[in-house]
Amino acid sequence: MKHGRKIVKLQRKQDHRDALLMNLTCSLIEHRRIRTTLAKAKALRPYAEKLVTLGKRGTLHARRTALSSLRHKDSVKTLFEEIAVASKDRVGGYTRITKLGQRRSDSAPMAYIEWVDAYMPKAAAAPEPEAAAEPVAEEAAPAKAPAKKKAAPKKKAAAAE
Repeated sequence: MKHGRKIVKLQRKQDHRDALLMNLTCSLIEHRRIRTTLAKAKALRPYAEKLVTLGKRGTLHARRTALSSLRHKDSVKTLFEEIAVASKDRVGGYTRITKLGQRRSDSAPMAYIEWVDAYMPKAAAAPEPEAAAEPVAEEAAPAKAPAKKKAAPKKKAAAAE
């Protein structure tokens, strides 16, 4: 019987599995949502949620514990400053798994795993830089107009000959 055997092995040795989960967690922190197989998403969920619990503590010891698990300073910083802060009112269940269907090549079941509170699509973040790009476009428009005027006399001269 499988009493007390909760670790999903993913057909890998322990070192390989630990590295896989660390890399998936760093990608999840960086991109806010990742597409992976359903088995990996289900194995990643408890690993990532324990790190959010560390992030909610916010102590130096919790930060060092998270750094020993993730080994990426930027990911730990993002985890503690953005994701844990966004999830401060939530008691648990920081991630969401959405099933996508089967992958075409090998029919493996695929899924999205994402943060429930801290998910911000990049399309929503894009309008802010576009607002800054509009004044640049207005400045560029007058610069293009003189270029057309310079080109017009050459065409007239060519047409006259």
